[in-house]
Amino acid sequence: MNTFKNPIIEGFSPDPSVCAVGEDFYLVTSSFSYFPGVPIYHSRDMVNWHQIGNVLERESQLNLTEASSSRGIFAPTIRYHNGTFYMITTNVSYGGNFVVTATDPAGPWSEPYYLEGAIGIDPSLFFDEDGCCYYTGTRPNPTGVTYNGDWEVWLQELDLKTMKLIGVSTAIWKGAMRGVIWPEGPHLYRKDGYYYLMIAEGGTGPNHSATIARSEKVDGPYEGYANNPILTHRHLGSAFPVQHVGHGDLVATPDGKWFIVCLASRKFEGSSNLGRETFLAEVIWEDGWPVVNPGVGRLLEEQEIDMPLAPFEEKTLYPLDRIHQEFLFIRNPDMAHYDVNAREGWMRLIPSATTLQSESGSPTYLGLRQASLWFDYSVCMETHLIEGAEAGIVIMQSENYTLRLVLVRSDRKRVVQLITTIDGLEQVVGEVDVPETEMILRLVGEGQKVKGLVTVNGKEQLVAENVPTHYLSTEVAGGFVGCTLGLYTTAASDEPGYIDANWIKLEKIN
Repeated sequence: MNTFKNPIIEGFSPDPSVCAVGEDFYLVTSSFSYFPGVPIYHSRDMVNWHQIGNVLERESQLNLTEASSSRGIFAPTIRYHNGTFYMITTNVSYGGNFVVTATDPAGPWSEPYYLEGAIGIDPSLFFDEDGCCYYTGTRPNPTGVTYNGDWEVWLQELDLKTMKLIGVSTAIWKGAMRGVIWPEGPHLYRKDGYYYLMIAEGGTGPNHSATIARSEKVDGPYEGYANNPILTHRHLGSAFPVQHVGHGDLVATPDGKWFIVCLASRKFEGSSNLGRETFLAEVIWEDGWPVVNPGVGRLLEEQEIDMPLAPFEEKTLYPLDRIHQEFLFIRNPDMAHYDVNAREGWMRLIPSATTLQSESGSPTYLGLRQASLWFDYSVCMETHLIEGAEAGIVIMQSENYTLRLVLVRSDRKRVVQLITTIDGLEQVVGEVDVPETEMILRLVGEGQKVKGLVTVNGKEQLVAENVPTHYLSTEVAGGFVGCTLGLYTTAASDEPGYIDANWIKLEKIN
């Protein structure tokens, strides 16, 4: 037996969906307003996951022009059938529910097939033993929404040749609880003569849960499990360090072991800055129903797994001679602002007039998902900016909640400032003068506090320390996203100058 630690994918990795292809596992998560969309990961052991690409990497696949931070791509599902991978998701900001396909999960993936008549969110696909494909999704109560979250799960056959819904649309379940809110994330499975429907319900906050029902026919009626929910932490109290547990997907290994991947949030001093992350638990079947982590009934920080674990090396250094697949842009980027050919071994970034506080357009921003509150994030850059421009590094939760360590050009001076933005209000909490254009900027996270430093000519100076970061959390800032760490530049000018960046480092220090 080996042991693993949760979460298996740290930081901003919500709504996980997984499929098995032989001894290989593939997992996708939501990406919201970030581009490219829907990161895809590969594993041989269900524990160590390596990102192999992004499903939606072309603007023709993913229009995010008007997507604010918690809009865009919701809840993808990945499935494999007869040599083809299918990823289905919702772009709530453009076009609704759609499918893309690929023969290689690393891509390229097809252009989107938008599904006419597929209202609602959180779509999933199920391939039955007879070859039929079924769409499941969630939608508002068709007879009229009587309370906030009064939705239902529905099913309809999908013709894979035409990529159109056919036949009758059937409501199949509203969830396990009376007056259930937000029955979401439905996934269908076939096992031992039954169709199993697992969903999330209770909303993606403190009352989140995973529940399950079964039927002898794909279109129901579905009988809820008497011991629902099969997984939740809502009964453990607000001080429990792992919260918001739900929205899962079941998967079986080739030798018949079962697991569930699901989302949950870790709290640090009462705040979940990292957003919703991907966790793993064991599943066994008793009397025709799944039992999650038998004898425990909740997610574990560390647990045994009866599988050999592959070696895993975390990537920490990103030379800026190329765009790495882990990099994130905010909405659809203008790639003319990112030039890897202007200077060998460096990336030239052109400031945009679009700022981080804009809810449309794309600022010049190159981000990575924040995976820990104990981190050391640094960038080596050389600045050639006009008066009034700025460039530096950022922790971004959403448009109105950020922390920036930036070089500001003003009054013929160069000043590095640490600036907090809380509910849209900016405050400079530290600054130092810098004489040169080349520097290393660092943000060091120490739990719920951060310090900013700048190094010029080999001399490191403290800009500010012990700056609280609780406000960069779901509890304060709201929304569905975790934080990202990024390189950023902006200027309100047609000729703003530029910055050259040599490398980005992101290390966990705990």
